Amino acid sequence: MMRRAEFEVKDTKYIEALLAECEYGTLSLMDDHMPYAVPLNFVWYEKSLCFHGSKEGRKMELIAKNPKASFSVVKPLSLIPSYFSNTRSASPATQFFISAHVTGLIEIVSNADLKCLMLTALMQKLQPEGGYDAIEASNPIYTKMIEQTGLFRLNPESISLKFKAGQNLTDERKKSLIEKLHERGNTLDLLTIEMINQMR
Repeated sequence: MMRRAEFEVKDTKYIEALLAECEYGTLSLMDDHMPYAVPLNFVWYEKSLCFHGSKEGRKMELIAKNPKASFSVVKPLSLIPSYFSNTRSASPATQFFISAHVTGLIEIVSNADLKCLMLTALMQKLQPEGGYDAIEASNPIYTKMIEQTGLFRLNPESISLKFKAGQNLTDERKKSLIEKLHERGNTLDLLTIEMINQMR
């Protein structure tokens, strides 16, 4: 259970939007009694987190030993300096963000056609402009790649989404913060203002 309940969001449209937008996340596995975390490109496909990698190496060995895993994705929003709170104290300094945390079991995908579908979904996310031949098992330019590439899917058992966008602030403080973000006015600040207004 999330400790700061005011930051928890349960609307699935926000979860899917975050997973569609973020290019990478961090996969956490267990190596005996120690955690092992690795950043990965991923795609949200058919209600699971899909990623690819080598069929050999530490990640593959750990998945084979223990398929339990977690995956974290973070989209940073604005840094909020302490002086936005009209104080000389450093304490109010913070950063707003959106994050998702997924736990579940990893499945190793061996079916060539499914691997092609997952790789196509990943390419559509990372290279939406196209410029490549369709990824199909029958296409000889992909035969070796499909055979040698490991495809994995994390089937979620739980998903939590956290927005930190000033929900704990009074309306007066939010108004003041929005004014200061407008004054600074970079692209991330404008997105942060949008998130603050959505969370009202």
